[in-house]
Amino acid sequence: MREHSRSLTDLPMSPDEDRQRRFRLYFYLMVVRVAALGVFFIVPGWWKLIPAFLAIVIPYFAVVIANVSTHRQPEGIEAPNALPPGPSAAPPAAGSAPR
Repeated sequence: MREHSRSLTDLPMSPDEDRQRRFRLYFYLMVVRVAALGVFFIVPGWWKLIPAFLAIVIPYFAVVIANVSTHRQPEGIEAPNALPPGPSAAPPAAGSAPR
């Protein structure tokens, strides 16, 4: 009998949902970049450095964030009808000599 059953809320995000979430985040960051480029042409003087810096730096962070997936593989694969490990799988006792 299984000792630990998983709940539906314990399941990880599906790969498709994860990909959509990352795409949306990348899209929003690119919208901010385009807005920074627009502000660059409106703002006078040295204030142009702030939107220019954002327009240069945002793509790096957008790509890094978009490539980080939250989809994780299960830590241990559970075989439903697996046999328990036999005596050869156990490590030798500390006081026993090898034969």
